[in-house]
Amino acid sequence: MLRIGLTGGMGAGKSTVARALVERGAVLIDSDVIAREVVAVGTPGLAALVEAFGSDILAADGSLDRPALAAKAFRDDESRTTLNSITHPLVGQRTAELFAAAAPDAVVVQDVPLLVENHMAPFMNLVLVVDVAAETRIRRLVEFRGVAEDDARARIAAQATDEQRRAAADVLLDNNGPAGEVEAAVARLWDERLVPFEANMRSGDAVRPAPRLVDPDPEWAAQAQRLIARLRVAAGAAAVRIDHIGSTAVPGLPAKDLLDLQITVPDLAAADGIRDALAAAGFPVIPQHTHDNPKPGAGAEVDPGRWEKRVHGSADPGRPAYVHLRVAGGPGQVFALAFRDWLRAEPAARAEYAEVKQKAAAAAGGLDREEAVAAYLAVEEPWFDAVYQRVLTWRAAHPE
Repeated sequence: MLRIGLTGGMGAGKSTVARALVERGAVLIDSDVIAREVVAVGTPGLAALVEAFGSDILAADGSLDRPALAAKAFRDDESRTTLNSITHPLVGQRTAELFAAAAPDAVVVQDVPLLVENHMAPFMNLVLVVDVAAETRIRRLVEFRGVAEDDARARIAAQATDEQRRAAADVLLDNNGPAGEVEAAVARLWDERLVPFEANMRSGDAVRPAPRLVDPDPEWAAQAQRLIARLRVAAGAAAVRIDHIGSTAVPGLPAKDLLDLQITVPDLAAADGIRDALAAAGFPVIPQHTHDNPKPGAGAEVDPGRWEKRVHGSADPGRPAYVHLRVAGGPGQVFALAFRDWLRAEPAARAEYAEVKQKAAAAAGGLDREEAVAAYLAVEEPWFDAVYQRVLTWRAAHPE
């Protein structure tokens, strides 16, 4: 299933977005609702809170008096830790139960107010952030929820900043506009990205766009870091390191709008061992991509076996990416990092490569995808062969 994280500051309109997603067919898991369910009257959670903090945290009807609990639970770090040790496992267990109950083809939206604060973004396939100017959110809290302005400002100040939430956002939903505007944006997102993303994950298909150059995008670096965070969770100890490589990792260089990432693994058995975990994270394997083209070199480097790798691709049509799994110290792994660093450091090399890329794109223009890829590589690969030794010589003179 597709796991979507939904968050935003207080008063941003998460409930509006959640409702719009449910109307399109999403399964909603609301963390606030769960947090109340697990400490409702008669639950083990409420009994544990009473045992830890005393019966005076109960209202007259036996339900939890949340302000009374807060007065005790947030008075010091030890009390806060006690509260979290009781509630967090219960919330986690209930959340897991709801995920298990969802259909295999579900788009599950997890509404988590503190998603950014609790560093949960890497565990989602995609993060949606509802974005509204702080002053607008304060006005909404005061006018529509009856919150005192000073209290509203204090609550907002205690949450993640707008910049922190935007940094975590794969999709930023602007809710500053008139009524109905964000719902229309959600409908487009559902049809154009979420439904195809889920279908690609279920079928094991990566997005493989035709080669087309675009101007450099300053957002590529941040997008790559969000994907790397997900890959790090999925790969676990199998990943020696994970890097943003290729043209999109070189500031100012025109490139295909396709992120290239590299997971360095100790061996290919480790790469095969995380195949399913990467697929569940949104990166199914591309089985036909098993080798880099061997580059001219001395000794064993010309052996095709030394250039073996695994390749996964993003199932997200909104953010195509290739993930290359290469063995630590292998010629392909070394060259990928050295080539990126060479381009970053040498303006003449960037200009030379940009010219080659323009010629490759021109050769691929107007062809269908498979023919376009072949035409593009027919121009690019000979140049890679020609600069291979130059790059390695540069790397020897500029070690990491």
